[in-house]
Amino acid sequence: MGALFRSEEMNLCQIFLQSEASYACVSELGELGLVQFKDLNPDVNAFQRKFVNEIMRCDEMERKLRYIEKEMKKDEMKIPDTIENPKAPAPKEMIDLEATFEKIESELREVNTNAEALRRNFLELSELREVLKKTQVFFAEHGGHHSMIDDVQMALVHEDTGITSTTVQLGFVAGVVPREKIPVFERMMWFACRGNVFLRYEDIDQVMKDPVTGDEIFKSVFIVFYQGEQLKARVRKICEGFKAVLYPCPENSQERFEMSNGVSTRLEDLRTVLYQTEEHRRRVLASAQKEIRLWVIKVKKIKAIYHTLNLCNFDLSHNSLIAECWCPVMALEDVQMALRHGTELSGSTVPSILHRMNTKETPPTYFRTNKFTAVFQSIIHAYGVAEYQEVNPAPYTVISFPFLFAVMFGDVGHGFIMFLFGLWMIAYEKKFLAQKSDNEVWNIFFGGRYIIAMMGLFSVYTGLIYNEVFAKSVNIFGSSWIPNYDEAALEANTDLTLDPLTMFDNVTGPYPLGLDPIWLSSLNKITFTNSFKMKMSVTIGISQMILGVLLGLVNHVYFRKPLNIFCQFIPELLFLLCLFGYLVALIFYKWVSYTNHCTQCAPSLLIHFINMFLVKYQHANDGYQNASYSCETADPDITGCTSQTTFYPNQMIIQLCLVVVALLCVPTMLFIKPFVLRHRHNSMLKKVEGRRAGLTAVSQSALIHNEELDEQSGTGNGTADKEQAISDIELGSRRHLLEDNVNETPISADDVKLEEFDFSEIFIGQAIHTIEYCLGCISHTASYLRLWALSLAHSQLSEVLWGMLFRFSLKMNIPYGGSVIIFVVFSVFAVLTVGVLLLMEGLSAFLHTLRLHWVEFQSKFYHGSGYNFDAFSFKNLQNADLDE
Repeated sequence: MGALFRSEEMNLCQIFLQSEASYACVSELGELGLVQFKDLNPDVNAFQRKFVNEIMRCDEMERKLRYIEKEMKKDEMKIPDTIENPKAPAPKEMIDLEATFEKIESELREVNTNAEALRRNFLELSELREVLKKTQVFFAEHGGHHSMIDDVQMALVHEDTGITSTTVQLGFVAGVVPREKIPVFERMMWFACRGNVFLRYEDIDQVMKDPVTGDEIFKSVFIVFYQGEQLKARVRKICEGFKAVLYPCPENSQERFEMSNGVSTRLEDLRTVLYQTEEHRRRVLASAQKEIRLWVIKVKKIKAIYHTLNLCNFDLSHNSLIAECWCPVMALEDVQMALRHGTELSGSTVPSILHRMNTKETPPTYFRTNKFTAVFQSIIHAYGVAEYQEVNPAPYTVISFPFLFAVMFGDVGHGFIMFLFGLWMIAYEKKFLAQKSDNEVWNIFFGGRYIIAMMGLFSVYTGLIYNEVFAKSVNIFGSSWIPNYDEAALEANTDLTLDPLTMFDNVTGPYPLGLDPIWLSSLNKITFTNSFKMKMSVTIGISQMILGVLLGLVNHVYFRKPLNIFCQFIPELLFLLCLFGYLVALIFYKWVSYTNHCTQCAPSLLIHFINMFLVKYQHANDGYQNASYSCETADPDITGCTSQTTFYPNQMIIQLCLVVVALLCVPTMLFIKPFVLRHRHNSMLKKVEGRRAGLTAVSQSALIHNEELDEQSGTGNGTADKEQAISDIELGSRRHLLEDNVNETPISADDVKLEEFDFSEIFIGQAIHTIEYCLGCISHTASYLRLWALSLAHSQLSEVLWGMLFRFSLKMNIPYGGSVIIFVVFSVFAVLTVGVLLLMEGLSAFLHTLRLHWVEFQSKFYHGSGYNFDAFSFKNLQNADLDE
């Protein structure tokens, strides 16, 4: 948990790699996955880097693998997942991989080309056979070809005279056309030829496939009779426009029969050749199917290694590569071991050197997580990545997130279903991880399996506190109310209203766990539960906000910012405690002091809290100033106490002091920090100016002294000696300046020239922070009331669903058919419970819980302006796709 509370300590390192060992060393670092490389060539184009040719070769190999994968998917061959994680192949093995991929691709393309040609030929022969078969049947139905010609001639009547044409010899064409084009084809043939053609068609029952795409196509056989060459040319043009395929059809029946037999023989031969071709194709794909996942991993590793090597500088003089990287301090030994191992694998005799560097750059943020804490850390990172070494909200979110969700979703039945769903995903997580799913909704649920189980488990707990199980209460310990209602009494009393003064049994005491089950049957249930849940929500919310402010103190102490402690943390804490912390204290004071027999003078906390700012107080009648302190024996009519009467000694003075302290905290946060920073800046400027003035005087005296010595000795180096003397004096002055500022922000000898100080910018930023915090305390406290509102909504929806379905069905007295009706009603009840109460209400509560953590809690201490540690790692390549 320590590593999760604060990010890992990072170090900027410089690595010197020999050229022959660089590939193997980077490969080992990728397997380790704890190094983030920096780009040392940001201004160099990607096509001008050293290893661009190798990357292009990897791209070409990926293209070939994508083609092989596409061919497998076309044959519905599943690419098997593998648990193997092969090492990145050596550079010389790239040639073997390229040759293998080239061979498989060329074989597949050749087989596909031949198969496409065979399928096209098979389609043409199949269509020709259907044309011969349909025309044979067509002519047989009309008594042969000559009889058919006579019938057609009798049908072709001249439009003007009505005389039948019997002297002109008719011709015909036959072919196939897409089935969906037949109606348009027929109309076009009629209008274009002015009714002087005779068209017959029939659908082909056999389903044919497109030779290129493999899609099913549906066609029809047609035969067109015409007279004359002019109509023949017109018919052929129409057939060409509709992409109809014309086939030769002999006029003689015997010739058609012989041609049909020949076509059938050729089709059988083609079917055999096609089968052998497909078998050869499947064998090629089957051999590649076993290795393609490993090939993908290897190619991606090679490509990632060369991409990383392109980030390095190349030292020609020493034939080495220089890399800079971020690395966790705890992993430095592992990185050195990986470098040594890579050097040994490459056979190099020169070791790789890891050098730790000092830098002012902000390191990346890295948290060590496991499969349980990773989902909570991802929720935090969705808001923003923590600054380096900033307090991480994730450890607290592990408990607070499912708890706040459960406050809004408290029901034993619903929580148990959610817990079982999360537990089922956890129990079979290895199986689901092996089955890579493309369903985004399922992936989201499966990724949050641990948080779903936690939310369900916490909902069971809060459901026990609310005493709600599918909108019904459970009487385990017996009610504490008088009279002790049994089932018959509850059925007879439909307008039960609970009165604590007359009906609560003080001897028995309250219900041991959660709410008394008698409240479910009470008409004033909403009044009681609203008061309880509203005050509970405010208490939980203010407690969480106070925790956020306290975590801000941890940040200030760790980063050594004492000014923030006195000018930010203390005023913030006082402001929150004096106002809203006092409200929580009043809630507990009222719960403890006012029992069921002492409710006449019970204060209204909301009105008292408002009157606290209005400085408006109502005291008891004269002579009974202390009546409210012994309300069990006091008479409200005599004392004059009401819900607005002061209810503890010195209440007015205490509340005035709290309001004054809270108001003083506002200018403290607003003014002190900007003016202190400006004072520090001015003091530093004076010190720098004093040092520079002393430097000028000392340098002038030193120059005069050197000139006197030169005149006496007659020697000297002129300007060079003078500049050397001045630089020595400047260095000494800078050292004194640094020693005088040990307790201030450390500066280097090169930082004597101070950065510009913009007081207005700092003041505006502090003003924004002050206004945001003060207004936020009010709005955030009100925002936590969503815990009460959603809990009430969930409870009422559950009760409505129960009353509209089960209560209605259980009251029906239908012999024999009642069980069927209840079964149907239960099915509807179960569907609505899962769909509405679990999914919709659960998603709503989840989103509101996100809001409470991101805005109300994390805004008190968490900046989230860092950047994530993006390590060079091969871990995620095991199940990588080619399209990623």
